[in-house]
Amino acid sequence: MSTSSDQRTVTPRRMQWRVVDIVIASIVAVACAVIFVVWNTGYKIPGAFVESLLPGLNGLMIGPWLIAGVVGGLIVRKPGAAVYTETVAATISALIGNQWGPMTIVSGLAQGIGAEIILAIFLYKRFGPLVAMLAGAAAGLGGGINDRISWYAGADTAFTVIYITCTTISGAIIAGLGGWALVRGLAATGALNRFAAGRTASKRV
Repeated sequence: MSTSSDQRTVTPRRMQWRVVDIVIASIVAVACAVIFVVWNTGYKIPGAFVESLLPGLNGLMIGPWLIAGVVGGLIVRKPGAAVYTETVAATISALIGNQWGPMTIVSGLAQGIGAEIILAIFLYKRFGPLVAMLAGAAAGLGGGINDRISWYAGADTAFTVIYITCTTISGAIIAGLGGWALVRGLAATGALNRFAAGRTASKRV
């Protein structure tokens, strides 16, 4: 009798945000915003090069801008974490100043929602490399669609397909697999011991 009752009370608590969750998600957002700011300039030369090879191939450059949602989602493991970290990081990037202005926040929201959908599909219970790559890919898909609407409104079908395919692949590899590896690295240092991500890593050692 007590087992079903306990499950009804424990499960909602697992999904509730603690103060430490808000703090760590905010720290992740700030750290990723620094990456965003660096990449806002750093992507230009490689982006121009791949774009010269094939229009739309510059979608491969989007990965570093997607990592906040994946990392935040993998660490906090609660509903809204991916959207929160990605949107806050994008907002900081916009406030510091970049070439896209306030539209950066819209991009961050679209990317964060993509990652969030995948984590929700797995009920916030699976956080391995495959789920991380799917979350990154979905963030890239969301970002690619948003870019197509916001910045490439007149693009033809070939460009659209190539660009969104590239943003999805970039998201899967750089933000997804890269984000998963980053979280594993942080867990190994003990920095995430207060989170399930850190405790899970410790059990595997």
